[in-house]
Parts: sequence; structure tokens; C-alpha cells
Amino acid sequence: MSQKRWKIKEPPDSKAILALADSLNVSDILAGLLIQHGITNFFEAKLYFRPSLESLHDPFLMNGMHEATQRVILALTNNEKICVYGDYDVDGTCSAALMYLFLKELGARVETYIPNRLTEGYGISVQSIDIIKEHGVKLIISVDCGITAVDEVDHANTLGIDTIVCDHHQAKEKLPNACAILDPIKPGCNYPFKHLSGAGVALKLAIAIGTRIGKKELAFKYLDLVALAGAADIVSLTGENRILVKEGLDLINSNPRPGIAALIKNARLEPGNLTAGQVVFTIAPRVNAVGRLGDAQRAVELFTTDNPLEATRLAQILEDENCERRKIDEVTYFHAIQLVEETVDVENDRGIVLHYHDWHPGVIGIVASRLVEKFHKPAIMLTTIDGVAKGSARSIPGYNIYEALQNCDDLLLQFGGHEAAAGLAIELSNLDVFRKRFNAALKNNMNEEQILQDMDIDTKITFSEISSKFIRVLEQFAPFGPGNMRPVFVSENVSLVYTPKIVGTNHLVTSLKQNGNDKIFDAIGFNLGFFATKIDKEKNLVDIVYTIETVVKDGKTFPQIRLKDIHIKGIQN
Repeated sequence: MSQKRWKIKEPPDSKAILALADSLNVSDILAGLLIQHGITNFFEAKLYFRPSLESLHDPFLMNGMHEATQRVILALTNNEKICVYGDYDVDGTCSAALMYLFLKELGARVETYIPNRLTEGYGISVQSIDIIKEHGVKLIISVDCGITAVDEVDHANTLGIDTIVCDHHQAKEKLPNACAILDPIKPGCNYPFKHLSGAGVALKLAIAIGTRIGKKELAFKYLDLVALAGAADIVSLTGENRILVKEGLDLINSNPRPGIAALIKNARLEPGNLTAGQVVFTIAPRVNAVGRLGDAQRAVELFTTDNPLEATRLAQILEDENCERRKIDEVTYFHAIQLVEETVDVENDRGIVLHYHDWHPGVIGIVASRLVEKFHKPAIMLTTIDGVAKGSARSIPGYNIYEALQNCDDLLLQFGGHEAAAGLAIELSNLDVFRKRFNAALKNNMNEEQILQDMDIDTKITFSEISSKFIRVLEQFAPFGPGNMRPVFVSENVSLVYTPKIVGTNHLVTSLKQNGNDKIFDAIGFNLGFFATKIDKEKNLVDIVYTIETVVKDGKTFPQIRLKDIHIKGIQN
């Protein structure tokens, strides 16, 4: 029934579990989970459960920060016009909105520029710099892009425009000749935390500027935008990111800016209870949609307006664009599946490379992610733009797709990104050679553990151990995301209270109990509907892999099991 191999993590040392459980007054199960998260004593637990802005690193530890703040303060002093240059996704638009609002509050003459995905593509372009020059701009601050814009920054220099690059993507061999480059993963940067989002880097610049002019706390007004960006860009929710996303979500839930409040309302979410997961699956697609299908500047306008009526109008545009995006997404996905069946040796090829000249460039990244989920293989989706194959690459967990593309760099016109995702462009005539070379790179570099799709499980648990206190403490592990995933449990010999039903497209819904215990939990398994006809509630017991979450209905909160996989067992006695 299941294509996944269940792997339960090795339990921590029993003495360490008992010591931590006693010091925190929590169950052994929770203590073991904390140790698996690297929390081994009371003080580490305090920092984990109560992340504080005071624990953030000094922004001046980032290479280039002194030069960057000097140049921005000079621009403010001389009343020079500044352009904040962003990207068209959630991280890019939130970064641009953050830097714009921050500089505006300092009295700057500032504007934003977001390239059009369809006509300009990703990142800084010569075309955009020429437009910016006509606006009288003297300083460009790029956010969430720019680390590979060597020629473009040179072009800006010839026009008398200085550039500060704020990015978090992988640098290439040559760095741009900018006034300053802020990127925690660039060569030679010793900044302690390497996993900031683009908005996180922009925030660091804002904090550093504020520090130099006696307004250090000002930047923290925009933590809500950093939280949206961090959650949506799937950065590691450890260290500083955990602090920034948690504080930002608290700000959203207590006092959302008009644009975010309008997004929450349109998404029909519960105000005051937004989670990192809801940002990823509900808010982010709406923001990304305007960049995928048209002008992402509208997302920046949504985040920067203080007018609730204007926010409502702009949020509705995002809603409409997202509905259209979903339609295009579905058509493209089914076409991609057809091409996989016709052209890919699923048994032997390590990766999927698909090209179709008419695919919409705004959705192929989403479809590539869905192919990865379906086939557990790195996937590249390409369409034709101006006679060139351009598109997106997505990887499986634990495999660095950027390095695989580096092995093919002589075939690529351009590429950029990071371990999990990248963008690329290639001549149409090189597609067949690239497909073979890419698969060869995967075969050479991918190990067996990466090929096999594992279902990683934190610990075994019984329903009797799931108390209200257990759930309350578990929720304090949030915000959940990469590096701090929601704990995954396995429970054995579970029975169904009623025959499972299928809701939505293919989602299983039922209630579960275990070993005659009186505890009953509602359960939902997304895309697990095929199990509904396989399980006889009177005859079969099941082993389940799941997470525990709380849901709100009619103003009341209760626990729900989110099924991840099911093993059907034999006949009940």
C-alpha cells in the first residue's frame, strides 16, 4: 500500500530524557523531542520556548554592513533618490515593502521596482536600470536578488548609480562591483547565521541603519513582513529565523497591517491564529500569483498601504489572480504528468526534465514542486521565452540541485538559486544534451538514502499519552518549518470509530481510537483518500504516522490528527 519506508529516529539517552523532563516538568516523550531538537537543558529550553529579539546577532557582524549603512545615511543626508529593487515572489515583495516603509519613515525619497516575470525575468536587468536612471535614482538597494548581477551592477556604475546588494542566494565565482554586498553565505562573510531570508537580510540592514542614527527599534515595526517572507520562502526555522518568524507572526495576529488583514479575510482564515503553515499554503500562493501572472508591484502596494479600503481592493486582485493561477496550474500539471509518462524512464532516470514551448512561465515552478512530490525526483520544468528554454528546478529533501546545475554550467545561459530551488535558461538546441548531463550528475552525486523516500518519525506514542498539557506544550514548539518540523508520531493497532469518508479531491476523514482507550481523535489525511475503500473498520487495525495540530471551529480549539501514512493490519480479534 505504501511506497514510503518508515524510519523511527534513535531515541535519546534515557538519563538525559529523565533529567530534562524533571527540570521542565514535562513528559518523557516531550523531553525526548526537545533533545532531538538540540535542547538539552533548562536554559536552552527557555530560549527555545521564549525566543527573544535580544538574542539576534549584531548586524555589523555581516560583511559589508559598515559600507552599506554609510552609503544609505549619505543618501538620506543628501536627499538622494533611492530605488528598492525587489523580486516578484513573497520574499522579494515583502523585502521591498519593508525597506521602502523603513526608509520612507526616515524621510527618504524612495521608490520600489519589481521586475515583470514575463517580460524582464528574475533579478536586476540592464533594461530595468535604464528605466530607474530616468527616474533620477542615485542609489539602488536590491533585496532578495542581485548577488549574481555582475554586468548589471557594472552598467549601473557607468550611469552614476551606486548599488547595495541585499541577498541570501548563492554567489557565483565573481561578485558584483557594488558599494556593499550583504549576503550571509557569500565567500568571506563570517556572519554567524547563514539561513536568513531575503527579508531577513533587509531587516538586518534596517536595524544597522537605525542603530547608527539612534532608532534601533524602528525596524522591528516590520517583523510581520519578515515572518511572511521567512515562512513562504521555506528557510530554516532555526536560530534567528525562528525568532523573527515567531515575533512577526505574533505581530500579525495581534495587530495586522491593512494589507495582511485583507489577505487573511479573503483566505477565510481565523483572525489572530495565523500559523507559519497557513502562510505557506494559503497566504503565499495569493501573493505569488500576482507576480506569476502579471505585475508583482501590486503586492508591494498591498503591503505598504495604510488605507483599509485600498487594501481590500488590492487583496481582491490577488485573490482573482490566484484563482486564475490555479486553473493554469492544473492544466499544466496534467500535461506534465502526460509528458513524464511518454518521455521519462521513471524507473531508471534520477531526475525529470520537461520542456513545452507554451507553458505559462508563472506556474512551472509550482508544477515542478508537485512533480517532486509525486515522483520523489528532482524536477525541472522549462518553457520557451524569446527563443530560449527558461524555467525552474526543484529538488528532493537533502539533495543540492544547485550543485547538479553547476555540473552543467557550460550548457546553461544562466542559472541561480540555492539547494532546494533554482532558475535556469538554456538554448533549445542544448536541451537533449542537458537532460542527459543532468541525469548523469544526479546518478554520480545522489546516494541511496536520498533516492529512497523515507517517512521520518520522531517517536512512537500511544493515544493515552496525548493529554491536553501535552498538546499545549507541543504547540509551543511552533513556528514549524524546515529545521523545526512539527513532530511526527507513529501509533500502532489503532481502530476506526466510523467508516472513513472522502472529502474534497482525495482527502480521508475519520475518527480514531486505540486499545479500547476512551480517547477519540478526529483525523484527516490529505491525498490519502484511496485508503477509504481498503480499510474495514470492523475487521482492520491500522498503524498510523501522523502529526498533531489544533484546529479552531466555532471559536473552540480542539486537537486533530493529521495523517501522513497508513499501514493496514490484519483481522481484529
